Amino acid sequence: MTNELPVRGSWRDYEDLGLPKPLAAALEAFVEQGYHGTSIRDVASRSGLSVPGLYHHYPSKQALLIGLATVVMTELLERSRAAELDAGDDPSDRFDAVIESLLRFHMFRREQSFVASSEIRSMEPDSRASYIAQRDEQQKQVDRIVLDGVASGVFEADHPEDASRAVVTMCVAVAVWYRPDGELSPEELVERYLEIARRMVGAKRVGE
Repeated sequence: MTNELPVRGSWRDYEDLGLPKPLAAALEAFVEQGYHGTSIRDVASRSGLSVPGLYHHYPSKQALLIGLATVVMTELLERSRAAELDAGDDPSDRFDAVIESLLRFHMFRREQSFVASSEIRSMEPDSRASYIAQRDEQQKQVDRIVLDGVASGVFEADHPEDASRAVVTMCVAVAVWYRPDGELSPEELVERYLEIARRMVGAKRVGE
């Protein structure tokens, strides 16, 4: 599944993913019961299919998990790339845009993100390696931006790659605790956590 993001700023916009019924049913079940607590029969029932009908689309429970993880990482990487491209050349602007994108993604795709990250232990070796490679690609994007910022003098992190990793970890963790009816609105959360992220990489304040 691929989402094209051709319009400037559209990486901020979120709509229903329109997952196929089997994937939507698997997501619901995995969130409620975990991968190992979910049966194929349960997913079939939730999706309105017979078990043979479900197998026609997804030959195993593992295929459902990998299908969800693929959707998550494809969209995450596309939005991150679009955010950086939208921001221009300045490392500070690129950093703000990509971190904002990560924060928004883990708010608005929190269930998908939570299942993909928490069930990595349930993935078969080849699929796990592929998922980790995509996750590493996201990390390397932020690493590159932070290193560019240090090289240009706008960031003063003593350990830039460690700081970058800490920032990404903070963003990913949002999927665990964020709730739409919680204390912070999405805009408030982005503003607060962007300020924290800037401090973590040693961003200079305007005028310094």
